[in-house]
Amino acid sequence: MALNESVANPSPAIPAGGLPAFSAQTRLLVVAPHPDDETIATGLLIQQVLAAGGEVRILLLTAGDNNPWPQRWLERRVWIGAADRQRWGRRRHAEMLQALQCLGVPAQALHTLGWPDMGVTDMLLHAAATAVPTLAAAIHQFRPSLIALPALDDHHPDHGSAHVLVRLALAGQSDPPGLLAYLVHGHACSGSFIEIHGSVVQSANKHEALAAHRSQMALSGNRLRRLAAMPERYLDLLAMPAGSSVPLPWQPPRWLWPWLRLSVVTAAGAQSWRWRQAPLQRDSHGAYHLIASGGMAGTPRFARLALTLPTVWIFDQWGWCLL
Repeated sequence: MALNESVANPSPAIPAGGLPAFSAQTRLLVVAPHPDDETIATGLLIQQVLAAGGEVRILLLTAGDNNPWPQRWLERRVWIGAADRQRWGRRRHAEMLQALQCLGVPAQALHTLGWPDMGVTDMLLHAAATAVPTLAAAIHQFRPSLIALPALDDHHPDHGSAHVLVRLALAGQSDPPGLLAYLVHGHACSGSFIEIHGSVVQSANKHEALAAHRSQMALSGNRLRRLAAMPERYLDLLAMPAGSSVPLPWQPPRWLWPWLRLSVVTAAGAQSWRWRQAPLQRDSHGAYHLIASGGMAGTPRFARLALTLPTVWIFDQWGWCLL
């Protein structure tokens, strides 16, 4: 597959401050790390593309099966084994199909990759040679004019890493699709958003779709309903300035250094170091700069800082940045 092959229906650039006009030529691909992300983040966008006669495909990365606390609560169990997780994944898949029906999306529009829940980062750092081509093939097969993907600074590790994987899968395309980044966990660093407001009917459909994700509503219903009631907000990635030689955004305390790992990924692969061994240089202001080497060639380049100590907290403390 040639990654630099242009899409069949290339989209016009997203106008400053807004979305392109949707039409029968619009082909929207929603990249969802877990079941429910498609509804929370893009339920209105999906409906508006379909209303204009466009086509929508949902690319689901994981089954959402490693979701222990709602499962413990609803199934009244403490220990969760492999068979229990598989059953939970099947339940979430069925919920997602019901939610998509509420949004007007046919079941055949759902494409599932079956990657490990809470394992997308490992796919990126240790199996990129398989993960990136797999994702590139799925994107190429649909030929989207517009992709909605998780934001880089989403605090959930599966979300941030999904962003990196999509960007690497698109690297080298001469005519890439429009890219709209959505945020589910945390707060975006940039304040320049595109907002989508739904009609009364579209908003009602989105809330009905959210209610279909019953397993997630059990413990997080109030938070999810608040998210669903807000306008959908997106960052237009192609309109954002490219990365440059700027300091890394992190200055971790010295006492944490032994348990920190810095990773850099490009389309060519990944490299990782303990913080003390990483190729870093500190400037006069105390900020860290990454010293590029031959193994870091290629663009885009992304860096991740992570704590290696085991913890029950699933969200990223530092996460990813674009170099």
